[in-house]
Amino acid sequence: MSYFIRVNMSSSVRASQASYVVLAESVTDKPTVLSFLVERFQQVGGEIWRQRIIDGKVHWQDGSLIELDTAFKPRARVYYYREVKSETKVPFEEQILYRDEQIILAFKPHFLALHPSGNFVNECLVNRLRIKTGIETIVPAHRLDRATAGIVLMILNPEARTQYHDLFKNHQITKEYQALAKLTPELLASHQAGELALPIHWTVKNRMVKGEPSFIMKVVEGEPNTHSEISLIDIKGDNGLFKLSPITGRTHQLRVHMHSLGMPIINDRCYPQLQPKSDDDYARPLKLVAKRLKFNDPVTGIALDIECDGFDSFPL
Repeated sequence: MSYFIRVNMSSSVRASQASYVVLAESVTDKPTVLSFLVERFQQVGGEIWRQRIIDGKVHWQDGSLIELDTAFKPRARVYYYREVKSETKVPFEEQILYRDEQIILAFKPHFLALHPSGNFVNECLVNRLRIKTGIETIVPAHRLDRATAGIVLMILNPEARTQYHDLFKNHQITKEYQALAKLTPELLASHQAGELALPIHWTVKNRMVKGEPSFIMKVVEGEPNTHSEISLIDIKGDNGLFKLSPITGRTHQLRVHMHSLGMPIINDRCYPQLQPKSDDDYARPLKLVAKRLKFNDPVTGIALDIECDGFDSFPL
């Protein structure tokens, strides 16, 4: 398969959708909105916030502009537009797999962010779907990291968010993933000797906490806070096809659990060892896909069982 890269080389890229922050209920040492923003988003920098306000890029919910000396208003929403110096166009398309008046079930390709983050302001699934549908209230009901492809449940109506979030909180939704990984030497030897009967199943439970840097997770001693059910269902060459069912939903859980079995997912740039930061290599996506979501819609009552393509026909 061939891949290509298209790059937006403009000097600055502004998000097409506004983000917002809710001002605190009470702040005594931040008398203006500007002082609050500078403190709240220290990574952005005071001069950038000053220039955004001067340029009319920060406003209240009703659209009225915030000035450099605008007073702090407890619990008010401040809207602003995220900007990055440049933004790479991700050359893979999202797909709408199911849609009704309440939700969209969409396929997110590898490398596409779920929502604005880091160097991505417009190249994210939320923004693409808002443009495609004209519905500006679309938000995701759960997480799926940029490296992982697969099905995401998107909520259309803000008033129904809690009901869909509760599907995940109360374990009322079935999530099924597929992954490719190189077999351990022991499993490969058993397979080559004709002694391996598939499927092989593992229940993985351990305690995961933030590592260093903080977006990396690590396993530590203590009461388990993660749980995954993992099965090896097919083998070609020295690679295995795995079915993964996360019971809990910690960051990078499936990636860490596969690594803990001695079989890190193919093209994982975080586990077993964090790789140096570099441009995306579109020919080497993480071999992990969120393949299936099954649940009863809490608003419409419709029973949904949606799947996307996985790795069932993976090559040798």
